[in-house]
Amino acid sequence: MRAPIGMTIMMMVLFGYAVNTEVDQIAAAVFDQSKTKESREYIDKFESTGYFVTKYSVSSEEELTKLLDSGKAKAGVIIPSNFARDLKQNKSANPLLIIDGTDPTLARTALSSGVLISNHYSQDMREKYLRLRGLSDMRAPGVNLNTKVWYNPNMDNNMFTIPGLVGLILQNITVMLTAFAMVREKERGTIEQLIVTPIKSIELILAKLIPYIIIGYGAFLLALFICRFWFKVEILGNLFLLLLLGTLFVVCSLGIGMLISTFAGNQSQAMQFTMIIILPSVLLSGFVFPLEAVPGWIRPISFLIPLSYFMRIDRGIILKGIGMNYLWQDTLALILFLVIILTAAIKRFKKSLD
Repeated sequence: MRAPIGMTIMMMVLFGYAVNTEVDQIAAAVFDQSKTKESREYIDKFESTGYFVTKYSVSSEEELTKLLDSGKAKAGVIIPSNFARDLKQNKSANPLLIIDGTDPTLARTALSSGVLISNHYSQDMREKYLRLRGLSDMRAPGVNLNTKVWYNPNMDNNMFTIPGLVGLILQNITVMLTAFAMVREKERGTIEQLIVTPIKSIELILAKLIPYIIIGYGAFLLALFICRFWFKVEILGNLFLLLLLGTLFVVCSLGIGMLISTFAGNQSQAMQFTMIIILPSVLLSGFVFPLEAVPGWIRPISFLIPLSYFMRIDRGIILKGIGMNYLWQDTLALILFLVIILTAAIKRFKKSLD
């Protein structure tokens, strides 16, 4: 009785808060080459709407590019050095808005919001000059915002969804594979044969994992094959690196399933525990909804989900073509999860019928 009640509450809370496509607080980096009152006012316009948060102020385009590549910034604003001078000379200024297009929902919001903000600023500037100087509308200065969408210029949903599916399906298959491993042994009574053997818990756990690692990695290769040749999503980064880090995630996910199997007394309980893992992974890993759209108080849960880290690795290599210099933190997080999960599974396993 408790399990259905707990699942109902969890699903209502997760779906109620996490299912949200309204994006705000988009992390932005600003390269202000003008450094004038006019450029600061222009930047303030972006922040005042709530759609953008200027988290980084950089001194070069290279720094801005690195922030976009790493995913720390989702948008970048470049203000030219002649921004204020052009406005004072009744010319149109031409700032540039660069958007990370890997997530089309976020990219469309950033694009439409940025253009609208710039138009409002331009309109305010025109009205101010018309009022103070009596210029004609044609001679009043304005701002023409140029825009670029990187990584996924057409903001194609498939480019975002399909690489994410590789990670999601891989996790779900591997977790379910091993979640029933020890439970099936208990229900069939064959666990008794393992109890009388002289092998240690760690040896048994690793022996159980090896065949599932082969199966899980085969599923990973198949998913990548379909991603590349069926859906035509080109892998821009290092394929060997993707295969290597994919192995790490396969073992991590199998470890989660093995840990579940040490808690569950039967296959029904194993399924319930599996759903507790899968549902938050779908909603809070960034697979469907941008984490920027998730309420701040529930967002930290994503840090406890290994899929969140592999999702960034997966999409980073496939869509952005980035390497280990940007992915080392997510890789380190997966290694940490792997060590903790396998250690917990080994500790939980007891060679007894209890």
